[in-house]
Amino acid sequence: MELSFADARELAIDVLSSHGLPSDHAAIVADHLVDAAGAGHAFAGLPRVLAVIEHLKDFPAGEPITITQKTRNSAVIDGAQNNGYVTSLIGIDKAIELARETGIGVVSINNTWFSGRLAYYVERAAREGFIALHTASTQARVAPAGGIDRIFGTNPVAFAFPADPEPLVIDFGTGMTTWGNVLLRRKLGQPLDPDSAVDKDGNPTLDPAEALLGAFLPWGGHRGYGLALVVQVLAVLSGGKIVANDVPDSGFFFLVIDPELLLPAEEFRQKVGELVAHIEASRPAPGISKVRVPGKGSLQKRHIAKVRGTIEVDEAVYETLVSLRNGPQAAA
Repeated sequence: MELSFADARELAIDVLSSHGLPSDHAAIVADHLVDAAGAGHAFAGLPRVLAVIEHLKDFPAGEPITITQKTRNSAVIDGAQNNGYVTSLIGIDKAIELARETGIGVVSINNTWFSGRLAYYVERAAREGFIALHTASTQARVAPAGGIDRIFGTNPVAFAFPADPEPLVIDFGTGMTTWGNVLLRRKLGQPLDPDSAVDKDGNPTLDPAEALLGAFLPWGGHRGYGLALVVQVLAVLSGGKIVANDVPDSGFFFLVIDPELLLPAEEFRQKVGELVAHIEASRPAPGISKVRVPGKGSLQKRHIAKVRGTIEVDEAVYETLVSLRNGPQAAA
């Protein structure tokens, strides 16, 4: 079904607020989720409201978030058990502020939990003219290659670069699936993709419920495993847990760089734009209509959604959210 941007945002805010999220935090989360849906990432859109309120049952909204500036270009943020949609927005904005002042901004965040699409944050920096790298170590759900125990989070990595006419944004997880996607498929009664998860005994499974009890598999075998390990090591800089098992304690890392340190900013934007155009003009393989650049599809879908003024929402998800609009007691 189609839902207007305004109605989707209002619904998300109402549900989140009525389940214990402060209203200002609910607005930040809602903005992120509506943008994700508009960019074509259904699992990262309104269905994540269900995941957030499920988390709030055991881990209510936290205390005030604090920022400790370590040097002229670095800071550590204590998320105080607030959700990562909020702490990550604070983190990227702090890194941008530091980079604007010194050329480089390095920020880590601890004591927080899942944060949605990393592209959302790095694109924010690129639109301000900065290069950005962001990694997120999340609650342990992914096994190392060759193993069946949960060690890593889905540990996504995102990069963004200012470019003409639109930023170049590259965002990918290091697991074969994501927690949000598995929760959505369980809700909709849909199986997982093959070779994406194992059950608690290490047997391959397509059942989302069994995967949540077992472990997800790393994307790309040893390559994805290696990247997941890099993200986990960068999370150590946040001061959080090495492995977040029972208690969600994500470790976020942000690096924002002013390209002007090495090259005139406008020249950099132009050259990155030319590279993107060169890739898109290259010859596609047989059966492929066009060579695509990562992130461009999301930008195009967002543009189309904004022109249309609506986002697509699964009807079952919508009905569930409406039933939760006035709090858990109303839903019961």
